[in-house]
Amino acid sequence: MKIYTKTGDDGKTGLFTGERVDKDDPRVQTYGTVDELNSVLGMARAFSDVAEVREKIFQLQKILPRLMADLASMNKPALITEDDVKTLEREMDEMDKLLPPLKSFLTPGNTKSGAIIDFARTTARRAERIFCKLARFEAVHEVDGIFLNRLSDYCFMLMRVEEFVIAKRAAVLV
Repeated sequence: MKIYTKTGDDGKTGLFTGERVDKDDPRVQTYGTVDELNSVLGMARAFSDVAEVREKIFQLQKILPRLMADLASMNKPALITEDDVKTLEREMDEMDKLLPPLKSFLTPGNTKSGAIIDFARTTARRAERIFCKLARFEAVHEVDGIFLNRLSDYCFMLMRVEEFVIAKRAAVLV
């Protein structure tokens, strides 16, 4: 099988459920942005210096194909569930217990890995904005929008954990 199909040469692409839509359709833009997010998370995982963060990113990356399938499908049951949302919330609560309270806005870039995780956060926010646009015109699964909203918060918490653990290690070495 060849990697190129030529079926998109006319500016259209096929959804998971077979419909043909324009490549700049909000549905395609939404799942395409989630695909970008998965790539950014892969980069974050490769650069992360904290094993627990790497594992959480990897587990998240295993969920994102279900989200993309939801977004690339019409009239199919949701693959993302309320349990997926609750898992993100539970893990954020656990991470929050490990961290000092926030007293100001954070400026990304204290570590390479933290900066990349923060880039993932902003990519998730973009996917959510495009999802909201899509939801104004087409039927979508509400749980997908909720998951996207939690996802950016989750990335924020991962960035905080990454940078906190690295800072603690550095303090021990001094």
